[in-house]
Amino acid sequence: MASNEKGQQVVMNKKFIIPYWWKVVFAFTLGWMFINANKYFLNPILGEIGLEYSLNNSQLGLVNSIFFLTYTIAQIPAGAFSDKFGRKKLLVIGFILYGILTGISGLMAGFTGFLAARALAGFSSATYYGPQFALSSEAIPEKNRTVGSAIINSGSGLGIAFGFVLSSTLVLDKGMSWSVPFYIFGVLTVLVGTLISVLVKEKNPDRESIQHEQLVEPSTKGEKVSVLSLLKNRNLLITFLVLFCSIYGFTVVVTWLPKFLETERGFHGSQVGLISALVPLASIPGALIASYISDRLGRKKPFAFVLIPIAAVALWATVYVQDTALLITALLIYGFFGKIALDPLLIASVSENVNQSAYGIAFSLFNFMGMMSSVIAPWFVGFLADKTGSMATGFYSAVIVLAVGFVLMMFFKEDPKGKASIQQ
Repeated sequence: MASNEKGQQVVMNKKFIIPYWWKVVFAFTLGWMFINANKYFLNPILGEIGLEYSLNNSQLGLVNSIFFLTYTIAQIPAGAFSDKFGRKKLLVIGFILYGILTGISGLMAGFTGFLAARALAGFSSATYYGPQFALSSEAIPEKNRTVGSAIINSGSGLGIAFGFVLSSTLVLDKGMSWSVPFYIFGVLTVLVGTLISVLVKEKNPDRESIQHEQLVEPSTKGEKVSVLSLLKNRNLLITFLVLFCSIYGFTVVVTWLPKFLETERGFHGSQVGLISALVPLASIPGALIASYISDRLGRKKPFAFVLIPIAAVALWATVYVQDTALLITALLIYGFFGKIALDPLLIASVSENVNQSAYGIAFSLFNFMGMMSSVIAPWFVGFLADKTGSMATGFYSAVIVLAVGFVLMMFFKEDPKGKASIQQ
């Protein structure tokens, strides 16, 4: 009898144990929050940074471009190092270093030192993308992987919104120095990196899995996939280019929308951060709903034909309309139908157009091609603003680039059942 009661007590205790994968999802959601908060929180206060260093719009754009340049360049090497030295170790070291360099950015007395600190911060943040996907896929059960990944990815939108609101409130409303948000986000990022180190574990391959890999390796080792061979695959190339077009538009919005609202629409203080935060917040339900409907339909091309034009029209309306209510509506529509809603479709397209053995290099190339637009867009839009005297031209450039993405999508090959054959 006593043993039965003891057994029931053990069962009851087990009910209150938090599953390990929940902890992983929580830790990596926070990780994405602060990776993205640190990327974008300076955008509402770019004007203050410009006054400090006497910068024009092109130079202000360079602040973001230099960050994304080093981030993009380091993507593929970071993945290779994580496989060799350990994913968790590289992720945690890079994440904590990212926080430290964010804080150091606020200490720089000169613009050159500030750019160098942002470049190093971009480089260190590159250790997160690949290792995080690998560790979360390892930890989350297959039946929960979709919802787990969706929750983790929602951290991106939350982080951008949080960064916008906090920096604009502290600097534009409270009158604090523009360097204060750098210190705050630097400290918070170091704390989150420490939390990830505590909560996340990396599995060590057991003897059976090692033996299995040794048996399988001879048959797969000879299958080398080059970057050139992937670019010769029409569907993959179109997917990469459409991602470039999509991220170009998103980068224009998250980089320059705060300054556009302040200089050309007359918004002030935390209003700038709050309105700018609508885009990343609206993107969270947009991405979840888009993923669900796309999975139900089984086809991506028709869905992309809906998302891309609506996003382009919403971007055009953002700079064309003068009424505040219409402006906010346009931003909400862009957030809901824009880049983050399109992402799951493009990711699925990559996985369906390449053999599983080439996933690593395919997704590295996918991210590399997409993030190249984050290198170009901040500087180029700043350059256009300096030449034309208006930020509107930069937003119109994003509309044109999205239109190019729409045309490219017409050449994507997909059969009526939604399956894209692996074709060269």
